[in-house]
Amino acid sequence: MKILFLNPPFKSEHGRFSREQRSPAITKGGTFYYPMWLCYAAGVAEADGFEVKIIDAPAKRLTRKEVLSEVKNYAPGLMVIDTSTPSIENDVGIAEELKAAIGAFVILVGTHPSALPAETLGISQTVDAIARKEYEYTVLTLARALQDSGEGAITPELLREIAGLSFRQGDKIIHNPDRAYIENLDALPFLAEIYHRHLDIRDYFYTMAQFPQVAIYSGRGCPFRCAYCVYPQVMHGHNYRQRSIPNLVAEFKYIEQQMPEVREIFIEDDTFTVDKIRVLEFSRLYQDENLSISWIANSRADIDLETLQALKACNCRILCVGFESGDQGVLDGMQKGLKVEKARQFMKDAKKAGLLVHGCFIVGNKGESRETLETTLQYAKELCPDTAQFFPLMVYPGTKAYRWAQENRFLLSNDFKDWNTPEGLHNCVVSRPGLSNEDLVDFCDRARKEFYLRPSYILYRLGRLCVHPLEDGPRMWISLKQFLKFLLRGTDKKKRHASGPAVN
Repeated sequence: MKILFLNPPFKSEHGRFSREQRSPAITKGGTFYYPMWLCYAAGVAEADGFEVKIIDAPAKRLTRKEVLSEVKNYAPGLMVIDTSTPSIENDVGIAEELKAAIGAFVILVGTHPSALPAETLGISQTVDAIARKEYEYTVLTLARALQDSGEGAITPELLREIAGLSFRQGDKIIHNPDRAYIENLDALPFLAEIYHRHLDIRDYFYTMAQFPQVAIYSGRGCPFRCAYCVYPQVMHGHNYRQRSIPNLVAEFKYIEQQMPEVREIFIEDDTFTVDKIRVLEFSRLYQDENLSISWIANSRADIDLETLQALKACNCRILCVGFESGDQGVLDGMQKGLKVEKARQFMKDAKKAGLLVHGCFIVGNKGESRETLETTLQYAKELCPDTAQFFPLMVYPGTKAYRWAQENRFLLSNDFKDWNTPEGLHNCVVSRPGLSNEDLVDFCDRARKEFYLRPSYILYRLGRLCVHPLEDGPRMWISLKQFLKFLLRGTDKKKRHASGPAVN
């Protein structure tokens, strides 16, 4: 049986909609994520003997008509369609078109249907099922059942046996028990191998990474409890499950040997650096294997100098770090579990170790005020990371931040289409007395200008460009075009939106 894994088209006339990033949108900076979870599921099914096809419509800016034609020619028996909060109605509509044209079993995946399975199934009678949370083996089990039953003839009784599945039986929606999280992550295929077989890596771009790059995972889940972060709360849980270091190093080696055009690897774990012993082990084995490819990772702002030096020793180039706020009360309110002074020390140590840092700052969380906004801006200037991103709070179903905004009636809309602008950019929908959504967007616009247009920062960037022209030149040129387009323009009340020109 053939299985289609589809990242569906959405607003392709405006740009490339990045569905699998933590805040789905078309981004100002050009960042466009790999369909990582779709690729994992496709790789698991392929390893089991199924013929699979991955269509990443946003990557090629395919239209609905083009996707429909390609899927008709492929004629799958099972269609796995990725979704997101702002695109959910569009994605269900595409599922309806494909179902009408082909008649295959249709299943939706992603954070939005995982958080709201009944509501998502209620949008249309056409969607057959939802695979909640980690869905690789839910899809595989379903595919086996469909194949054994003659594809279209599967019964509700068989569907009831598949953990992690939600489906409709008559007028009832059935939610099977959750599937256990995958513990043996070494059993999964390498994402890089799946990209190599099925995708064009030059379609994907991260503004802080050297191009072309690949994104992989070394683990799933995050032990921290940040109120706004969607993947730990909705998809992967708070237990950090890790691949073995030999397995991770083997994927690095595969990339170096089989994909020599790749210039950088992005380890996309929510917090790769959480386990110091594991980081030190990775650094030793990376060096023992004589690897040379550079890489970047997400990190907490509380790791020590020894860990940072070990990262530098194994060719880590930059860390993406969530500082979020310069006010301790706001950090505590978002359950960040981070102390401002600890982050200050981290930044000093990172510079001492020779690591670059991309700093993320989220405004609008619980406890935020006009005064704490200014504290955060001054804090960002004081820390002076290599690049910075100022971003209004984006809340997604299934997170504590979403419930907080909903319960306090801070949401401007309950229509998920409003999470993006008509052009597909991020849109701020959280507003409250004394600190409106417009205030947050205005602050982020001003913060970016003040951070990036400081004479000291401009001199720093020019200096880096002279010393590292091959490393910084291409990505700086792409980002500069976005900078000129968005950062320096005048404020237009009708077109304001939340996105920044940085990572996502």
